[in-house]
Amino acid sequence: MSASAVQPSAFEPALPVDEPLQYLTFLAAHEMFAVNTLSVREIIEYNQVTAVPMMPVFMRGVINLRGSVVPVVDLRARFGKGTTVLGSRTCIVILDAASEGEAQVLGVVVDSVSEVIEILDVDIKPAPAFGNRIRTDFIKGMTKVRGEFVTLLQIEQVLCVDELAGQM
Repeated sequence: MSASAVQPSAFEPALPVDEPLQYLTFLAAHEMFAVNTLSVREIIEYNQVTAVPMMPVFMRGVINLRGSVVPVVDLRARFGKGTTVLGSRTCIVILDAASEGEAQVLGVVVDSVSEVIEILDVDIKPAPAFGNRIRTDFIKGMTKVRGEFVTLLQIEQVLCVDELAGQM
């Protein structure tokens, strides 16, 4: 065998296998959405949101989360579908949203949290170019879970801190 022949090494990493990613599913405006669990910090019960004057309608206010002031966005209002009607299952999902390379903690009001599901990248289909009821830059893709469509959100776009700040 010549010295130039390359033999595969037992120590070389195997080709990456398509591993599923975990997504938190929730209802907002009677539709099922999901966000990657890597951006989810926690889920808390909805209570005591302090309104802040002169905020856009989708900014519900702020909460005190263990000594930190966390802005709260009404996801239904952010999608232009009116404000969320508070119910017994309404909660706030605390998320990390990146802004200029820096993590910003924000909360989003949702009707209810459903479950954590695993989705393979190959099962994520692009959203149709028409018929979307929310901005297309908010959508990472769509998938089907137990026969129902789930919209995967591009949370960095939905909670774009710079854009939110520009609307205040």
